[in-house]
Amino acid sequence: MSYQNFRQIKAIEQKNKQRLLEVNSRLDDESGIYFLTREDEQGFRYAYIGQAVHILTRLAQHLVGYQHIDLSLKKHGLYSEENPYGWKVNFRHYTTNLLDKMEQLWIKQYADKGYQLRNKTSGSQGEGKAQIADYRPQKGYRDGLKQGRINLARELSSIAEKHLKIEIRDDKKNNKISQRQFEKFKELLGTENYMGGN
Repeated sequence: MSYQNFRQIKAIEQKNKQRLLEVNSRLDDESGIYFLTREDEQGFRYAYIGQAVHILTRLAQHLVGYQHIDLSLKKHGLYSEENPYGWKVNFRHYTTNLLDKMEQLWIKQYADKGYQLRNKTSGSQGEGKAQIADYRPQKGYRDGLKQGRINLARELSSIAEKHLKIEIRDDKKNNKISQRQFEKFKELLGTENYMGGN
Protein backbone atom coordinates (compact mmCIF):
# COMPACT_ATOMS: atom_id res chain seq x y z
CA MET A 1 0.00 0.00 0.00
CA SER A 2 1.42 3.35 -0.97
CA TYR A 3 1.82 6.20 1.49
CA GLN A 4 -0.77 8.18 -0.52
CA ASN A 5 -3.35 5.39 -0.23
CA PHE A 6 -2.62 5.00 3.48
CA ARG A 7 -3.16 8.73 4.04
CA GLN A 8 -6.42 8.61 2.07
CA ILE A 9 -7.70 5.64 4.11
CA LYS A 10 -6.80 7.41 7.37
CA ALA A 11 -8.56 10.60 6.20
CA ILE A 12 -11.75 8.65 5.42
CA GLU A 13 -11.53 6.88 8.79
CA GLN A 14 -11.15 10.23 10.55
CA LYS A 15 -14.16 11.66 8.71
CA ASN A 16 -16.24 8.61 9.65
CA LYS A 17 -15.20 8.91 13.29
CA GLN A 18 -16.43 12.50 13.22
CA ARG A 19 -19.79 11.39 11.77
CA LEU A 20 -20.12 8.81 14.56
CA LEU A 21 -19.28 11.38 17.23
CA GLU A 22 -22.14 13.53 15.92
CA VAL A 23 -24.50 10.63 16.72
CA ASN A 24 -22.90 9.91 20.13
CA SER A 25 -20.32 12.40 21.40
CA ARG A 26 -19.27 10.03 24.23
CA LEU A 27 -17.77 7.43 21.85
CA ASP A 28 -14.08 6.70 22.38
CA ASP A 29 -11.42 4.19 21.39
CA GLU A 30 -11.44 2.12 24.58
CA SER A 31 -12.49 -1.54 24.59
CA GLY A 32 -16.08 -2.65 25.02
CA ILE A 33 -19.36 -3.65 23.46
CA TYR A 34 -21.11 -1.38 20.96
CA PHE A 35 -24.81 -1.34 20.14
CA LEU A 36 -26.31 -0.28 16.83
CA THR A 37 -30.09 0.09 17.00
CA ARG A 38 -32.78 1.48 14.75
CA GLU A 39 -36.54 1.53 14.41
CA ASP A 40 -38.14 1.61 10.98
CA GLU A 41 -41.25 3.43 9.77
CA GLN A 42 -43.48 0.51 10.83
CA GLY A 43 -42.02 0.35 14.35
CA PHE A 44 -39.86 -2.75 13.80
CA ARG A 45 -36.73 -2.61 15.95
CA TYR A 46 -33.34 -3.82 14.73
CA ALA A 47 -30.05 -4.26 16.57
CA TYR A 48 -26.48 -5.26 15.97
CA ILE A 49 -24.15 -5.88 18.91
CA GLY A 50 -20.39 -6.09 18.45
CA GLN A 51 -17.21 -6.13 20.45
CA ALA A 52 -14.11 -4.03 19.88
CA VAL A 53 -10.72 -3.43 21.39
CA HIS A 54 -11.05 0.12 19.97
CA ILE A 55 -14.77 0.98 19.75
CA LEU A 56 -14.69 4.18 17.67
CA THR A 57 -12.19 2.75 15.17
CA ARG A 58 -14.25 -0.44 14.77
CA LEU A 59 -17.44 1.54 14.18
CA ALA A 60 -15.66 3.68 11.57
CA GLN A 61 -14.63 0.46 9.80
CA HIS A 62 -18.29 -0.60 9.60
CA LEU A 63 -19.03 2.55 7.59
CA VAL A 64 -16.71 1.44 4.78
CA GLY A 65 -17.04 -2.36 5.01
CA TYR A 66 -19.16 -4.90 3.15
CA GLN A 67 -20.54 -7.12 5.93
CA HIS A 68 -24.30 -7.40 6.42
CA ILE A 69 -24.40 -4.63 9.05
CA ASP A 70 -22.04 -2.43 7.02
CA LEU A 71 -24.42 -2.51 4.05
CA SER A 72 -27.37 -1.70 6.32
CA LEU A 73 -25.47 1.29 7.73
CA LYS A 74 -24.87 2.51 4.18
CA LYS A 75 -28.51 1.97 3.22
CA HIS A 76 -30.18 3.52 6.29
CA GLY A 77 -27.46 5.93 7.44
CA LEU A 78 -26.80 7.12 10.96
CA TYR A 79 -29.52 8.56 13.15
CA SER A 80 -30.15 12.32 13.08
CA GLU A 81 -33.13 14.66 13.29
CA GLU A 82 -33.29 14.57 9.49
CA ASN A 83 -32.92 10.75 9.48
CA PRO A 84 -35.04 9.43 12.38
CA TYR A 85 -34.92 5.86 11.01
CA GLY A 86 -31.12 5.71 10.89
CA TRP A 87 -28.86 3.68 13.18
CA LYS A 88 -28.27 4.96 16.73
CA VAL A 89 -24.92 4.16 18.34
CA ASN A 90 -24.21 3.30 21.96
CA PHE A 91 -21.58 1.38 23.91
CA ARG A 92 -20.40 0.03 27.27
CA HIS A 93 -16.79 -0.27 28.33
CA TYR A 94 -15.45 -3.69 29.27
CA THR A 95 -11.92 -5.01 29.61
CA THR A 96 -10.77 -7.15 26.68
CA ASN A 97 -10.93 -10.40 28.69
CA LEU A 98 -14.71 -9.87 29.16
CA LEU A 99 -15.61 -9.01 25.56
CA ASP A 100 -16.68 -12.50 24.41
CA LYS A 101 -18.85 -13.11 27.47
CA MET A 102 -20.47 -9.65 27.43
CA GLU A 103 -21.11 -9.70 23.67
CA GLN A 104 -23.01 -12.99 24.02
CA LEU A 105 -24.94 -11.68 27.03
CA TRP A 106 -26.02 -8.48 25.26
CA ILE A 107 -26.99 -10.28 22.03
CA LYS A 108 -29.24 -12.58 24.08
CA GLN A 109 -30.74 -9.62 25.99
CA TYR A 110 -31.57 -7.70 22.81
CA ALA A 111 -33.09 -10.83 21.26
CA ASP A 112 -35.21 -11.30 24.40
CA LYS A 113 -36.36 -7.65 24.14
CA GLY A 114 -37.78 -8.39 20.67
CA TYR A 115 -35.14 -6.75 18.50
CA GLN A 116 -34.53 -8.30 15.09
CA LEU A 117 -30.83 -8.98 15.29
CA ARG A 118 -28.51 -8.23 12.41
CA ASN A 119 -25.82 -10.42 13.99
CA LYS A 120 -25.03 -13.63 12.11
CA THR A 121 -23.78 -15.42 15.26
CA SER A 122 -24.43 -15.40 18.99
CA GLY A 123 -21.22 -13.45 19.54
CA SER A 124 -17.75 -14.27 20.88
CA GLN A 125 -14.51 -14.72 19.02
CA GLY A 126 -14.06 -18.21 20.42
CA GLU A 127 -15.92 -20.68 22.61
CA GLY A 128 -19.72 -20.62 22.49
CA LYS A 129 -19.99 -18.97 19.08
CA ALA A 130 -23.11 -20.23 17.31
CA GLN A 131 -24.93 -19.26 14.14
CA ILE A 132 -28.19 -17.41 14.84
CA ALA A 133 -29.10 -16.12 11.39
CA ASP A 134 -29.67 -18.08 8.25
CA TYR A 135 -26.86 -17.71 5.78
CA ARG A 136 -28.95 -17.09 2.70
CA PRO A 137 -27.68 -18.19 -0.69
CA GLN A 138 -26.56 -15.48 -3.08
CA LYS A 139 -29.46 -13.96 -4.95
CA GLY A 140 -29.47 -14.02 -8.71
CA TYR A 141 -30.58 -11.55 -11.36
CA ARG A 142 -34.22 -12.73 -11.37
CA ASP A 143 -34.39 -12.50 -7.57
CA GLY A 144 -33.16 -8.92 -7.80
CA LEU A 145 -35.80 -8.04 -10.40
CA LYS A 146 -38.51 -9.62 -8.27
CA GLN A 147 -37.39 -7.73 -5.17
CA GLY A 148 -37.29 -4.50 -7.19
CA ARG A 149 -40.90 -5.04 -8.28
CA ILE A 150 -41.97 -5.76 -4.70
CA ASN A 151 -40.24 -2.59 -3.45
CA LEU A 152 -41.80 -0.49 -6.23
CA ALA A 153 -45.27 -1.95 -5.62
CA ARG A 154 -45.00 -1.22 -1.88
CA GLU A 155 -43.88 2.35 -2.45
CA LEU A 156 -46.49 3.13 -5.11
CA SER A 157 -49.23 1.50 -3.04
CA SER A 158 -48.23 3.57 0.00
CA ILE A 159 -48.19 6.83 -2.01
CA ALA A 160 -51.54 6.03 -3.63
CA GLU A 161 -53.13 5.10 -0.30
CA LYS A 162 -51.95 8.23 1.50
CA HIS A 163 -52.09 10.91 -1.18
CA LEU A 164 -53.93 9.95 -4.35
CA LYS A 165 -57.39 9.21 -5.63
CA ILE A 166 -57.03 6.80 -8.55
CA GLU A 167 -60.05 6.16 -10.75
CA ILE A 168 -61.06 5.70 -14.39
CA ARG A 169 -61.57 8.95 -16.29
CA ASP A 170 -65.21 9.96 -16.71
CA ASP A 171 -65.09 9.60 -20.50
CA LYS A 172 -63.77 5.98 -20.13
CA LYS A 173 -65.94 4.70 -17.23
CA ASN A 174 -68.04 2.41 -19.46
CA ASN A 175 -65.12 1.29 -21.63
CA LYS A 176 -64.31 -2.42 -21.05
CA ILE A 177 -60.63 -1.99 -22.01
CA SER A 178 -60.25 0.90 -19.56
CA GLN A 179 -61.89 -1.15 -16.82
CA ARG A 180 -59.50 -4.06 -17.46
CA GLN A 181 -56.51 -1.69 -17.47
CA PHE A 182 -57.70 -0.20 -14.16
CA GLU A 183 -57.88 -3.71 -12.63
CA LYS A 184 -54.43 -4.52 -14.03
CA PHE A 185 -53.06 -1.32 -12.49
CA LYS A 186 -54.48 -2.26 -9.07
CA GLU A 187 -52.92 -5.73 -9.40
CA LEU A 188 -49.51 -4.18 -10.12
CA LEU A 189 -49.72 -2.36 -6.78
CA GLY A 190 -50.26 -5.63 -4.89
CA THR A 191 -46.97 -7.09 -3.59
CA GLU A 192 -48.59 -10.53 -3.21
CA ASN A 193 -48.47 -10.86 -7.02
CA TYR A 194 -44.67 -10.97 -6.87
CA MET A 195 -44.27 -13.39 -3.99
CA GLY A 196 -44.74 -16.66 -5.85
CA GLY A 197 -42.47 -18.04 -8.60
CA ASN A 198 -39.99 -15.85 -10.48
